[in-house]
Order: sequence, then C-alpha cells, then structure tokens
Amino acid sequence: MFDSLVDAVSGSNWTYLVLFAFAFGDVLFPLIPSETAVITAGVLAATGELSLGLIIVCAAAGAILGDNTAYLIGRQLKDFVRNRLFKGEKRRHLDRAGAALRDRGGSLIIIGRFIPGGRSAVCFAAGVLHYPWPRFLGFDVVAGFLWACYAGLIGYIGGEAFEESPLKAILLALGIAFGIAATIEGVRWWRRRQAREEPGPVGGEPLSGEDGG
Repeated sequence: MFDSLVDAVSGSNWTYLVLFAFAFGDVLFPLIPSETAVITAGVLAATGELSLGLIIVCAAAGAILGDNTAYLIGRQLKDFVRNRLFKGEKRRHLDRAGAALRDRGGSLIIIGRFIPGGRSAVCFAAGVLHYPWPRFLGFDVVAGFLWACYAGLIGYIGGEAFEESPLKAILLALGIAFGIAATIEGVRWWRRRQAREEPGPVGGEPLSGEDGG
C-alpha cells in the first residue's frame, strides 16, 4: 500500500494533479485515500521533492470543489441521494448530519471534514436541505484549507523526523493522524452516550429538503 502511494505521489509535477483528483473524488467515493495521499506528499515535501505550499493549495482546491459538487448533487437530486447514495444504515448518517446542520450549521461543515465518513454526509445533507450556498461555500473553504494544512503538515513533520526513511516517516505521520481521529471519535462517542442518558428527545427530524437557513 505504501509503495503504491509513494509511486502515485512520486514527486513529479503530476503529483499535484493526483492530490487534486484524490481530494475531489473522496466525497463521492470515500474509499479514495485522499488524506493518506496528502500525508505522503507532505513526507516527500520534507525531502525537498515537492512544495508543501502547492500540496496544500492543490489538496484544498480539490476538496472544496468536490464538496460543492456533492452539495449541488444533493440540492438537485434529493431523491437520488436519499434513495440510492445513502441507502440503509447510511441514511441514518445523512439524517443525523441534516439534524446537526440545523443546530450547528457552519461549525459542523468544518468539523465534518475531520470525521471519517462525515464529509460526504454533511455535504450531501447541506444540498438536500438547501442550506444557503454562499454560507456553505464560506465555511467549506475554511474547512478545506484546514484539512489540507493538517494532513500536509503531519506528513512534513514525519518527514523531518525520519528524513532518511520515508516509510518510517509515513508510518509516524499516519499514526499521528489515526490517533487524532480516534480521539475525535472517542469524544463523539462519549457525547452521544451523555445525550442518551439525558431526558428529552434526542436528534432531529429526517431530512425534508426544506431550507435549513
């Protein structure tokens, strides 16, 4: 896996296009390892093979364009999104994202970028709800650049720590990223548990396609 990623993120000028494509596509196909690719590129930037600034710009641009594509699909093809893209258990993630958007709006757009599977649900839900596009775009630009900086810098730090061993650098950087993700998931699990223990209704109504304000 690591060899394949290093080959794809090889240090050539094509690397920046690969990062853009990965960051664009993983909102539609979450199995695309966009974050791992950006981290790997960050490792190579530490060796001087790539520009960290260009890595961040290309990854952020791809992420932002991908998010807004998902938003547009959700807005124009609501039934297709609900009945085809988010069937079964995935529908619950979409509905939860929609309920949370009503309550927290912009902060969820930013936080959702760092939650596994959260990016897709939030972006599609924003479109289905007709969340105001200028507001969505503003928060999404912030989210895209924060994510690109986070992944690129983690890779760069790993590359600096193990300059002579890219594989160790990638493992260190991925370990840091997974640790952060596990912490976020742990906090979310604890908050859900606390919410279930509190009296009163929890969550919101399923997505209806109405304007989320």
